[in-house]
Amino acid sequence: MAQSNIARAGLSDQVEIRVGEAIDSLAQLEAEKTEPFDMIFIDADKPNNPHYLEWALKLSRRGSLIIGDNVVRNGAVVNEASTDPSVRGVQRFFELLAAEPRVSAAAIQTVGSKGYDGFAIALVTEDE
Repeated sequence: MAQSNIARAGLSDQVEIRVGEAIDSLAQLEAEKTEPFDMIFIDADKPNNPHYLEWALKLSRRGSLIIGDNVVRNGAVVNEASTDPSVRGVQRFFELLAAEPRVSAAAIQTVGSKGYDGFAIALVTEDE
């Protein structure tokens, strides 16, 4: 579906699609010495959100935006006793984000047909 949408937008010559485990693809990007990204959108398996944030920081530069999707989880993210792996992953994501001196971040709650959710947006303010 992504490939057909990219083609329909006339961007096939500008967009590369990689299929596989995200962690493996991110390591491959680093090994290829890929230029830093201007924007990184994290919307994958939530238990790995902390790892994706770490990779996003490695693959970004000052001025990059890092967006993490589905971070409110109908309010479950504030339940410190949660054992849900997705909730725990998002909680750890927020802990890492809060402790990271190179970013300025905010979480925004959304309400819609899918219920209560939201996203986090972080601006990378300093290079590593």
